[in-house]
Amino acid sequence: LCFRDTPSVDIVVWSELPTGAGLGSSAAYAVCLAGALLTACGAISCSLEEGEATARWTEEELTLINSWAFQGERVIHGNPSGVDNAVGTWGGALRYRSGKITPLKRVPMLRILLTNTKIPRSTKVLVAGVKEKILKFPAIMKPVLDSIDAISQECQSVLEAMPANPSPEHYPVLEELFDINQHHLNVIGVGHPSLDRLCRVTASHGLHSKLTGAGGGGCGITLLRPDTSPLAVEAAKRDLCACGFECWETNVGAPGVTLHRSSSLSARVRQELSQS
Repeated sequence: LCFRDTPSVDIVVWSELPTGAGLGSSAAYAVCLAGALLTACGAISCSLEEGEATARWTEEELTLINSWAFQGERVIHGNPSGVDNAVGTWGGALRYRSGKITPLKRVPMLRILLTNTKIPRSTKVLVAGVKEKILKFPAIMKPVLDSIDAISQECQSVLEAMPANPSPEHYPVLEELFDINQHHLNVIGVGHPSLDRLCRVTASHGLHSKLTGAGGGGCGITLLRPDTSPLAVEAAKRDLCACGFECWETNVGAPGVTLHRSSSLSARVRQELSQS
């Protein structure tokens, strides 16, 4: 694949993503590694123009990055869905159904609290438990799964409507969908007392949460409206940390893999990388 001789390299990786928490840290690593190595060997362009702090590759080049990142995910996970590396490559929001991944139309960037309960869980065990319930109670479980699918479709419709018609009315709908989805996920057996506690704590501050990833512990996300009071956010973070959880304020719907000029990185990141 390489178009010129590539010297041996030392690769320094720095990340704020906790590993094994269902946040796709391995895929983020694989995507960045693929992008860096493909750029280094000339298989894709180094697209930073003079004076630009960041740049992104062409669709064709992103497809190549994604294909190599997927191979990295296969090394790590064996039989991954390809969703995590696709999101890491293209960013925004993607729809996954029956093995097919399609990008959503223009979607808004949403503010969230991301909370790690620090409860370890096994995706394989949780998936096996769900399958067992479906086999045991098919007439009960199928409607629940159909409802979860309907929630996803309704959420997609709302997200795609938001950029064209920014309205505060969209947020209560998303909050209701969060609540319904979380209850359904408990029904199918991927909830956990730590996640119930997370939802109760944030609800006491008028916020709505649901699990993310495999469930059974791991992480939850809390939707923050544009008009959410900074005091409410800080109080929620304080109470979540008092439960022994880790908490970050971040966004979903951000761009995917991006080439950065080193001078554009934060001082903290530059310091971490220089010390490695």
